[in-house]
Amino acid sequence: MAAIVSLFAFVFAIVGLSNLSIIQAQKDGFSVELIHRDSPKSPLYNHLDTTYNRVTNALRRSFNRVHRFKPTSVTTMEAEVDIIADSGEYLMNIAIGSPAFDIFAIADTGSDLIWTQCKPCSQCFPQNGPLFDPTASSTYKKFSCRTSQCGDVEGTSCSRNGSCQYSVSYGDGSYSNGEVASDTLTLDSTTGSPVVVPNVIMGCGHDNDGSFDENTSGIIGLGGGDSSLISQLGTTVDGKFSYCLLPFSEAGNSSKMNFGSDAIVSGNGAVSTPLTKQSPQTFYFLTLEAISVGTNRIKFTDKPFGTDQGNIIIDSGTTLTLLPDEFYSELESAVSSMINAPKVNGPEGLNLCYDATTEFAVPDITVHFSGADVKLQPLNTFVLVSETVACFTFSPVPNFAIYGNLAQMNFLVGYDTIKQTVSFKPSLKIIEF
Repeated sequence: MAAIVSLFAFVFAIVGLSNLSIIQAQKDGFSVELIHRDSPKSPLYNHLDTTYNRVTNALRRSFNRVHRFKPTSVTTMEAEVDIIADSGEYLMNIAIGSPAFDIFAIADTGSDLIWTQCKPCSQCFPQNGPLFDPTASSTYKKFSCRTSQCGDVEGTSCSRNGSCQYSVSYGDGSYSNGEVASDTLTLDSTTGSPVVVPNVIMGCGHDNDGSFDENTSGIIGLGGGDSSLISQLGTTVDGKFSYCLLPFSEAGNSSKMNFGSDAIVSGNGAVSTPLTKQSPQTFYFLTLEAISVGTNRIKFTDKPFGTDQGNIIIDSGTTLTLLPDEFYSELESAVSSMINAPKVNGPEGLNLCYDATTEFAVPDITVHFSGADVKLQPLNTFVLVSETVACFTFSPVPNFAIYGNLAQMNFLVGYDTIKQTVSFKPSLKIIEF
């Protein structure tokens, strides 16, 4: 979880001259800062951690996060569509209400609901900053359980007074409960004046607890569900958003998340693959056909989600690329056969690690999605987990598949939720692992 996230519903509204209007945002597009949780700009940054501590912690979070995606049965899948907040990798600084109230939240392509802790709190996890007070916002509006807005949010119920209540829970016992409401969302655009988004459906959490970090206060869902920011923005940004995730070596800088016309991925080297609609609609499903190591093409025949199409989830909040055991074993064998270096033990869950003090060439690895061949750079396939150990960034899990953020780094990754495509364009900057 986390705060990394689905973004921004635009409706026509009157805004101050200092703000970017919805119509202007639609015409020109806009970008917001996307902050890695381990960046010095992040409230979660720990200056005592080494680069290698941060890498191994991120890898550990990958394995914790997979439980959030993987339901115990098909019938429970819809109830497990949100993520543990502190497992997300990217944050956004946003503001809610009128006047605007600043919060740090997880930006997450693997969840939908936008929620934050609110006053009064019957049970709240510790939070360093003040809680959002809905009574102080002139634009805050809560919904009854008979409204369409209530139906757009999974897991809602009616309170005794007829108001719409949400309840989300997570595999580790964390949870958030509260009322479904709407309010104005303000985004600090990196390309101009702040963008004001009125009437955004959100959750106002009055009962929240678990493994959430005290420096964050909620989640911004960027998934495909009706309540996500992306779905709420809809045609006002032409259903488009994109990001370019910076490598760990550039953690002091910020990535950007782009919307509307700013999010178009095109030009030399850009390739596109279809999004496949699956349940739950929160997740972005792609079709993986094969992975090549050099000239050795390894066909992907697994059906972790029941069909040949939509057999892998792309997620910005999962660090590793996770693949079914048998397919991973073939891939690891092919990679290992082409590397001439001493193998060493790495962190738990990483099966293929080498002595990084020995210079070795990383083989060419290409991910073949339907209609799109994505050739990875060494920084996408190997990561330094210590000064002396480099590990393969793919890992096995039973009957599951996630395309993680290490494989996406240094690519411009664009989502078009109207055309139902995801596009990849490699950066011209070549960075070694």
